[in-house]
Amino acid sequence: MSKINALCVYCGSSPGTDPAFVEAARTFGKILAENGIRLIYGGGSVGLMGTLAQAVLDHGGEVTGVIPEFLTRRERPRHLPQELIVTPDMHARKRTMFERADGFVALPGGLGTLEEVVEQLTWAQLGRHRKPILIANINGYWDPLLKLVEHMRAVKFVPSALNVDFLIAKRVEDILPKMRQAAREVAEAEKTMAVPAERM
Repeated sequence: MSKINALCVYCGSSPGTDPAFVEAARTFGKILAENGIRLIYGGGSVGLMGTLAQAVLDHGGEVTGVIPEFLTRRERPRHLPQELIVTPDMHARKRTMFERADGFVALPGGLGTLEEVVEQLTWAQLGRHRKPILIANINGYWDPLLKLVEHMRAVKFVPSALNVDFLIAKRVEDILPKMRQAAREVAEAEKTMAVPAERM
């Protein structure tokens, strides 16, 4: 049985068009801080990333930002009195985020957010870890992805033998309870399974 001490949250470097996305990031940041859970995130100060991190800090929480050097101009990393890790590339960034987190949450975001959460789903499917993964389906944002996954299952590109379970929450308030429940079923050893450096 394991606990949630730190969560990796993937989300957009822009705010999107629906105010509910920004509100979700702000609310979830507050929830993380009030529960003493460290935020592991992409390190940016703009968009949902910036809103999320600022909310954690505003409520006395802890933040670790992880950003590759080439993105430091575009996403303007937060220079906080906490932890900012600048990596040489995206692979090192994702590896660092993986190692420091006890689970993964996808808020609304773009292709980068999609790529990051799908990679975690893939690694879980291949048995590389059992850390919980949750899709925060705010206002149905991730409906197309969920429909695609069901289609993949239906046509047997995701066979039942290699299927991976992931969590879905429509409300921000449901994220942490679902993650904690899932984490209780995971042994510590299954969280720290070695992941090949060349792929993460």
